[in-house]
Amino acid sequence: MMQSIIDKEKLEKLLAELISIYSPYLKEEEVMEYVLKWFKDRDIPAEYHRYSEDRILKYNGINVIGRLKGDSDGPRILLNGHVDTVEKTEDWSTNPTEPIRNGDKLYGLGALDMKSGVAAIMMAIEAFKKNHNSFAGEIVYTIVSDEEGPYGLGTDALILDGITDNVDAAIVPEPSSGFVGKPFPVLCLGARGGWNYSVFLKGKAAHAADPEKGLSAIVEASKLIMELKNTELRQDDKLGKGDICIIGINGGGAACSVAEKAVFTVFRHVVRGESREYLVQEVMDAAERAGIQAEIQVKFRDSPHSLNGGFDPYIVEEDNQYTKLLMESINEITGTTVDIQYFSSIGDFNYLGTRAGIPTFVFGPSGENYHTADEYVNLNSVVETSEVIYKFLEKNLIK
Repeated sequence: MMQSIIDKEKLEKLLAELISIYSPYLKEEEVMEYVLKWFKDRDIPAEYHRYSEDRILKYNGINVIGRLKGDSDGPRILLNGHVDTVEKTEDWSTNPTEPIRNGDKLYGLGALDMKSGVAAIMMAIEAFKKNHNSFAGEIVYTIVSDEEGPYGLGTDALILDGITDNVDAAIVPEPSSGFVGKPFPVLCLGARGGWNYSVFLKGKAAHAADPEKGLSAIVEASKLIMELKNTELRQDDKLGKGDICIIGINGGGAACSVAEKAVFTVFRHVVRGESREYLVQEVMDAAERAGIQAEIQVKFRDSPHSLNGGFDPYIVEEDNQYTKLLMESINEITGTTVDIQYFSSIGDFNYLGTRAGIPTFVFGPSGENYHTADEYVNLNSVVETSEVIYKFLEKNLIK
């Protein structure tokens, strides 16, 4: 194993300070101020990237972006991470914004998902700038907001504003090991996608004393849900199968009446080949099998624009040149053969891997309890994540 290029104490201090700033999605300005100042204090190029979403959320967002440009042509590498978190819950055993160290574990809200990955990016950038005055290509680093929100608006804005144009490869240090539930190091070469849609059913009202004279939309919805859950899902040789998760149901009508209307909402994780049109047909096929008599309409969730209504699946091939270099970097830093996996859910990496057309790798630290109480990250895995990023940059940009 190589001599450590990343100072563990400095990385832990940075991560602890990031955790101590409460930054749930749509409320990230304070943590972005900290990130920008951290870069500026080290004479590392960085600036705010502001954007707005005026249609649905009425939200003014902020990212921090920067570029290290080499003195000759070469690959353009993107490092992307988010500093927003989910809202804190009441069942923590400690204060979620007061980081606590217990052995190699650092506890705190966002410790795993994914302020540790952001700290790894920041430390790798600092080390690379310090050690390499001359290199080929460019490093683009983007610390974004609203990844945890419904539309991934921070990275969405990067793509819309052309900041991801002409990028050759991207690393998103989400906690791949922590999410997959396997020992560090884990490299995810793609991810399933996901779509949110609602199925509206219209039956026929009748008095509850004569239910046979009506057509209950609630009963029809229940039958359709059960048949939809019986759908034989497509098998992807890399991503496995998708999932059909019913996340909401509502219905009813007048008092003492057969329900005329009902609606249920689905979150549908998808694999390659399962488009919006495919999902609509899937519902209609289930309705036919179940003998549904109610009128049916499928509506996908509203979104700020046509390109961020959902997340498409993607993969990166194992024989891609950047895959090979990243695997080499991981093996050299950790002394362990990397475990190749595929991410089971969605994130900004989907946008980068599909809409931006970038070979996008998800590689990050280990830990547990993301999106719940007592979240923690294993600090040694954060250090090695940062060192892997640094090594990958060297392999691509130092000739």
